[in-house]
Amino acid sequence: QAAGAADAAALAAADAASGAVPTDEEPCALAARVAAAAGARLTGCALEGFVATVEVQAAYAGLAAVSRARAGPPEG
Repeated sequence: QAAGAADAAALAAADAASGAVPTDEEPCALAARVAAAAGARLTGCALEGFVATVEVQAAYAGLAAVSRARAGPPEG
């Protein structure tokens, strides 16, 4: 669950930063909303150009699961 939330949040932030997804939200705010919709909490978000790196935390069986993901345009 945490890994999927991190992937989705990173993709949302990268798409918002690049303009691929039209939004009035800041990329990290959008990432937080996407993570919350996936049952996780955004605990870190950094943008470097159009590349987003996020960290999320989700509860799983009473334990905190942390996952990180990175998304951006293809290199090359």
